[in-house]
Amino acid sequence: MKIDKIKYTDSGNFFLLAGPCVVESKENLFEIASRLNEICNRLQVPLVLKASYKKANRSKLSSFTGIGNEKALEILALAGEKYGLPTVTDIHTELEAALAAKYVDVLQIPAFLCRQTDLLLAAGETGKWVNIKKGQFVSAYSMKFAVEKVKQTGNNNIMLTERGTTFGYHDLVVDFRNIPEMQKHEVPVVLDVTHALQQPNQESGVTGGRPDLIPTIAAAGIAAGANGLFIETHPDPKNAKSDGANMLQLDMMEPLLKKLIKIHQALK
Repeated sequence: MKIDKIKYTDSGNFFLLAGPCVVESKENLFEIASRLNEICNRLQVPLVLKASYKKANRSKLSSFTGIGNEKALEILALAGEKYGLPTVTDIHTELEAALAAKYVDVLQIPAFLCRQTDLLLAAGETGKWVNIKKGQFVSAYSMKFAVEKVKQTGNNNIMLTERGTTFGYHDLVVDFRNIPEMQKHEVPVVLDVTHALQQPNQESGVTGGRPDLIPTIAAAGIAAGANGLFIETHPDPKNAKSDGANMLQLDMMEPLLKKLIKIHQALK
């Protein structure tokens, strides 16, 4: 991984994409970024700060979608600059690729959009790292076509993320075989721990989740050889404006990472 500004790449640890689901405010993002930076500096875990500037995929029209695109991107960029961290955010259209690329180091393709050719090409053409989430409906093998689309732009800075597979209408399951299978595409593979524990399409119109299983899924992902982990976190998940049902309590991040580092070291 040679993402600009990423630290501790020689530590031998897995890398981490972490932060809140969405930019709620400058104060909230800076609080989370500061804490994550302290933890990852202490444990020498390479960190990419994550926050969506816009939530385009919501069940209910009334759900929170953001504080304004450029305002949120500016806050994310400021947090990255203050703490010396690379940043990642989701994009949803070709125009958003060019906009977000002005502010962040990694462009993330949401799982539902992993087959959108124009979006993948636009992301690749920015020259930024592109993190493509595997669709809940797509096989690990088929993700090679998404990789090939980005590579067609001359951009080889690509990673893939496993985030569970649709299981019925209201649940997801993680097939850990997908991690080594996607590594065959010669890109780093990330396990999205928190989104893999979502329970989507609830009757309330708000996604549910099983955050109590975060340590289990994360440990299994490291044991299966994931190069990195994606974990959304918040100091007060119950009052988070998006995806609070499956985010990790911020205070639980350090003990979890310590446990995962031990598992990772045992595999060497």
